Amino acid sequence: MSVTCPALFIAAPASGQGKTTITAALARMLVRQGKRVQVFKCGPDYLDPQILSQASKQGVEQLDLWMAGEDYCQQMLFDAALQSDLILIEGVMGMFDGEPSSADLAARFNIPMIIIMDVKGMAQTASAIATGLANFRDDINVVGLIANNCGSERHAQLIRDSLPTSLPLLASLERTPMVALPERHLGLVQAEEIIEELESRFNAGADWLERAGLEEMIKQPLLSPVEFYPVEKLKNNIIQPSLKNKTIAIARDKAFSFIYDANLRLLKQLGAQYVFFSPLNDPHLPSADALWLPGGYPELHAEKLSTNHSMKLSIQQFHQSKKPVLAECGGYLYTLETLTDLDNKQHSMLGLIQGEGAMRGKRGCQGMQTAALPEGNIRGHAHHRSRSVNTPEPIAYGIRQRHSAPGEAIYREGTLTATYLHLFFPSNPAAIAQLLCPSKEVSNASAEIGITKAKNIEEGHYVS
Repeated sequence: MSVTCPALFIAAPASGQGKTTITAALARMLVRQGKRVQVFKCGPDYLDPQILSQASKQGVEQLDLWMAGEDYCQQMLFDAALQSDLILIEGVMGMFDGEPSSADLAARFNIPMIIIMDVKGMAQTASAIATGLANFRDDINVVGLIANNCGSERHAQLIRDSLPTSLPLLASLERTPMVALPERHLGLVQAEEIIEELESRFNAGADWLERAGLEEMIKQPLLSPVEFYPVEKLKNNIIQPSLKNKTIAIARDKAFSFIYDANLRLLKQLGAQYVFFSPLNDPHLPSADALWLPGGYPELHAEKLSTNHSMKLSIQQFHQSKKPVLAECGGYLYTLETLTDLDNKQHSMLGLIQGEGAMRGKRGCQGMQTAALPEGNIRGHAHHRSRSVNTPEPIAYGIRQRHSAPGEAIYREGTLTATYLHLFFPSNPAAIAQLLCPSKEVSNASAEIGITKAKNIEEGHYVS
């Protein structure tokens, strides 16, 4: 059985062209018309989905052929098609960047693409670039160009006249600061911090698109239905409730918010309950069997984290009780002894693991990696602009998607597993269950297996 639903893939020749701003504005324009719009974000990004969710008034999840897998992406699109008037997918980086790329995802599911391009400082050259992108591969269907930051109608006409008839100029968008989305060092500002400001910008963005005539342009034939299919084999792939009757405490506030909805959904499928708490504001942990400290912006709230002594003591006692703790990226920084913030001020952290964390300006690390854990391989990604030093010997390193050099270090201190990697739980549900509710066999073997992997990678041997 298949289902049809109109769908568009928003792509660009590079980052910084306005993809997220225009996708959010388009979603809000359609929502104002009473349409149910399901938006997805290509790649592992946490921040863009928060913005797009606020714009579309629907949950927004990540689609990535490597991290999540083809079957997962196919089923998510099918489920969305069952209940949506339109599916929008925002691409990542340039449309052919990465393996797999945005174009790979669009091609796999036959989704027509629109190119967003910042045309400031060029005219006919913009047409040449767009035409080259549209014809670079024969398995994609590019249905039009949106010229962002267009200076005048004459500017737009020069672009329009030099495009082939098969690649129309759908809209030329005037330059306006009213629709730009606020950014900081890791990307966009978290949506919950600036809801009122975002609402104003979304509505201004919808007006912006309507003035450019995009409301009429995106109708037929651009929005012709796309056919989506369920993944039949998933019917027999029942996840065992191996975390039944377990409660997972999850940090979630302005300092810790990088949480995949897919991860939460998997915890429920595994039979677990979860409860959110705030390391910034709460006095102590809720009652729980395991603790997850996800990524976020602890460096922006380091002083408050440092001075919430009762919460720090509560987490330290939780770890001392030998209950499982998973700390990712910002959560990992929180578990170190100290964290130096963007103003070069040092703050005391939890001290669950030896080491100091510090921000390092514009330099950073990112990329897809597999966490080679004793419980099993779990796919995920790294994205940070900090470093950690004086840490203990890792039990393993992340395995990079396309490079033989060792990835992010993975540490284990008692029942604490800490790393810069953000893990995508559905990539290995059994390993996640074992990580959050370890058996004695895995716990006893973890140090020996993990340290062997770490040493093998350091010596240049690839470990899978």
